[in-house]
This record gives sequence, C-alpha cells and structure tokens, in this order.
Amino acid sequence: MMQLHPLPPFNEETAIQKIQKAEDAWNSKDPIRISKAYTLDTEWRNRGQFINGRKEVQDFLADKWKNELDYKLKKQLWTFNDNRIAVRFEYEYRDKNGQWYRAYG
Repeated sequence: MMQLHPLPPFNEETAIQKIQKAEDAWNSKDPIRISKAYTLDTEWRNRGQFINGRKEVQDFLADKWKNELDYKLKKQLWTFNDNRIAVRFEYEYRDKNGQWYRAYG
C-alpha cells in the first residue's frame, strides 16, 4: 500500500512534510480533500458550533468559503515529538465587502 503522507514517529523532515501537505490541502479549499485527513468520526468545535463526522466537516468548510473569500493559510512547525506535531498558523481572507481579516494561532 502506498503511504500518502508522513506517519509517526516524526523527525523534523517528516513533520515539515506533513505540515506542508496539510497547508496545501487547506489552500486548495477542497472540502472533500481536507476532510480525508480526519477520521470518519472526527469532532470539531468552531466557537459554539459542533461539527461531527466528515460530511459535516465538508458542509462546514463549503459554507465557510462562501463568506471567506481569497482564503490563504500558512503553517509553520513549532515543535514535534515522536507522534505529535505543534504548528503556528496564520490565515487571511476578505469578506464580500472587501474587508480583509487575519488570524493567528
């Protein structure tokens, strides 16, 4: 079976590869592609909204990008250890009125 992405344990090189693949997926703005990186029973929380399973993730992302135009995400390796990766991120988008927003985490 072909390995589609780096799997644990991570070293610096494979951690960076995994982060880049995730960044590329999110910047594709393809909800199906992105959702495949998560388990079938994934659970997300977005403020007061709870999102359960890949189908809800796909619907959430499709709705998100109807309002967040020109979305762009950048991820950077913060640290890693065996089977865990921590990243820093920033993303930006504009709304329908042309107002730009940026978030960091």
